Amino acid sequence: LTHSIGVVPSMPQDDFYTKMRAGLSALLRQWRSLGQANTDQLALILAETARVAKLGTPDATPSGATLEQWSQDELGEMPLWAPRTAVFLLNQMPARPTPDSDAEACAWAYCWLRNRSFDSLQAAQEALPAHLKAPLKDALEAAWRDQQGLRLV
Repeated sequence: LTHSIGVVPSMPQDDFYTKMRAGLSALLRQWRSLGQANTDQLALILAETARVAKLGTPDATPSGATLEQWSQDELGEMPLWAPRTAVFLLNQMPARPTPDSDAEACAWAYCWLRNRSFDSLQAAQEALPAHLKAPLKDALEAAWRDQQGLRLV
């Protein structure tokens, strides 16, 4: 199955989903580096925020060691509530963080679309915090196409 965005099947590293999965750990690393607490406290904040903001239902609060493991997981095997919640929290930080790589931008855009319901790509773009509109423009378009493609299946 190829996407309409011209992805060559022999180059899976260029596929949006592959980039997004690789970027999830970068989101967690950024949250950890900007968070003003130790890893156990940051893991607790992440889990509690996920529950309160209805971004996921962690079975148990992860330990700091688990958060550290997820932050190094380049395959994106952590539960999706963790990076979704990291995006939710990063978007509210006064430091106005932005993605550090294309893969992280893809993960950020994917989580942005999963965290809220948007009627159109334009609505999703307009709802972004101002400092993220330019850094996420291309990734959000790719995330939107990916999400719309999945709805057709």
